[in-house]
Amino acid sequence: MIAELVDALFSRATAAGIDPHDYRRICADIGTPAEWAPTCVAAADHHRNTPGSAITRGHNLLLAARWSHLATLVPDDDRAVAAAAADAAAEQGYSLLDPSTRRCAGPGFTGILRGPAAAAGTVIVVPGLDSSKDEFHLLADALVARGLRVLAMDGPAQGVNAATSTLDRDYPAVVAAAIDTLGVTRVGIVGLSLGGFYVAAAAARDPRIVVAATVSGPYRLDWPHLPDPVRDLMTRRAGSRAAAADFAATVDLTDLAPRVRCPLLVVDGDDDVIPGVTDGAALAHAAPRGRYLRIPGGDHLVGNHRSAWLHTLADHLTEGLA
Repeated sequence: MIAELVDALFSRATAAGIDPHDYRRICADIGTPAEWAPTCVAAADHHRNTPGSAITRGHNLLLAARWSHLATLVPDDDRAVAAAAADAAAEQGYSLLDPSTRRCAGPGFTGILRGPAAAAGTVIVVPGLDSSKDEFHLLADALVARGLRVLAMDGPAQGVNAATSTLDRDYPAVVAAAIDTLGVTRVGIVGLSLGGFYVAAAAARDPRIVVAATVSGPYRLDWPHLPDPVRDLMTRRAGSRAAAADFAATVDLTDLAPRVRCPLLVVDGDDDVIPGVTDGAALAHAAPRGRYLRIPGGDHLVGNHRSAWLHTLADHLTEGLA
């Protein structure tokens, strides 16, 4: 069982910026699921405590943040501690590498804002059900490299907020609050996994979102047919099984997709087949300016073929903000 778990999380770990050789080496001695979180936390502590210059410390703190986030992906009593550690390490690490980095928080969200105020445009990165802003450093890096300002956020039931909030049916209102806090009139937005649904729903409502993208986002969820691990995870994030089922019933873009009028890039992986989940093809086809990019052999979040979509997505957002 543990070998399957380590293999299943390999793509997410490496796409988050963990060296594949380090991942295999560090996870090789894990014998039970209960050892997953302590092993990840120990790896995070190693990077956090490694001395060096400010630049070296910054990069090591980002690695600590990524390992701390990985610790939250398997049920553990200390998940909240690991999520808080990831959040703190990422803020400190990016601050050492880029003094313009700052905390940005408002109603229902908190995040790390990177890039100068005079950047060519601003993009919000929205995570999914069990991900957090600290899983998508490389995506944010690609956007910052395009000259964009990037807010990577945790919303309700995500990342550092997971211990103090539950899934919110009105996530678009949280996105609107983030745009208000940023003080911009035009913004790009990208959502990963369930974050893709959040992004599409927000883009259908808020005209300030002028370009959008989703990666492995659901078009619709069918609660009775979802795999047990997904339902269990959603139950933990919603607070109860009934609340999770009610939330899942709201994940449906049938009526909203035609209202997403900004340029929209929808990315899916060919091998991302989860029972009870309708993928993004219908969203791309129903949105007036939708474009569909399906990656052969791509898994969930398409971490195993990142080069096939990451820079295309970054170009799409950059051009939409030009």
